[in-house]
Amino acid sequence: MPEHREIVRDAFLSRAAHGPLIMGILNVTPDSFSDGGQHFDPQQALARAMEMCSEGADILDVGGESTRPGASSVSQEEELARVESVIVAINQITEVPISIDTYKAGVARAAAAVGAVIVNDVWGMTCDSEMAQAVADTQCAIVVTYNRGKADGTINLVDDMKAFFDRAFATAHTSGIPREHVILDPGLGFAKTYEQNFEALARLDVLQEYKLPILVGVSRKSFIGRLLDKPVNQRLAGTLAANLAALRSGASIVRVHDIAAHREALAVLGAIEAHA
Repeated sequence: MPEHREIVRDAFLSRAAHGPLIMGILNVTPDSFSDGGQHFDPQQALARAMEMCSEGADILDVGGESTRPGASSVSQEEELARVESVIVAINQITEVPISIDTYKAGVARAAAAVGAVIVNDVWGMTCDSEMAQAVADTQCAIVVTYNRGKADGTINLVDDMKAFFDRAFATAHTSGIPREHVILDPGLGFAKTYEQNFEALARLDVLQEYKLPILVGVSRKSFIGRLLDKPVNQRLAGTLAANLAALRSGASIVRVHDIAAHREALAVLGAIEAHA
């Protein structure tokens, strides 16, 4: 890993150990559930990246394929065509660490080659058998998302989540990924029933036992919309409530669309906690 990327990665991991950090969502896609098409053009994507940085984003999570339920998959070549130039352009004008939102090992390797220092894999290294080795070889940090592939309302969610992460740690160890490079994500919205999403949020204490950073991604998701009976563009209040609760329960990173609103909410939360 080039020295500059190592410095950026280690600075991110040091801050993530304590938090709170805001990861800004940059979907370079035509079909993401919330902002599909809005930043598909590279210039629009770069403009949005700079806007998020000015609003207080600590990390930029760049994705070239929608992971919403029912979304069409894209080839590795198409995904790279969407994200590579955007990552290069962002790196030329900001020091904010870049995460690549992908489950494809080839995309992870290529994104790392042009400056990404974090791989955000919504399949937790279970979809592409080469992903763990790609992360190890590029020395990226890795967000491991609890995603069992199919929802099952009969399981013990806590036991299943712990077993999933234990397998992920075994995979990481075998591939040469240092434990301290791992961030845990309970995978809200991925292969969970409506009730299980709330249970996962309520049981972040289980993930705290691993003594690693916890990332939560609830921004504008459908289970919030269902609870509040709100369309995707009216879920900010619900998102803020869920993220503030997650931070109080041990999360250190929140992945969001609305940077400025979360920065203000964190300022208020910090002021309260300073007087606790």
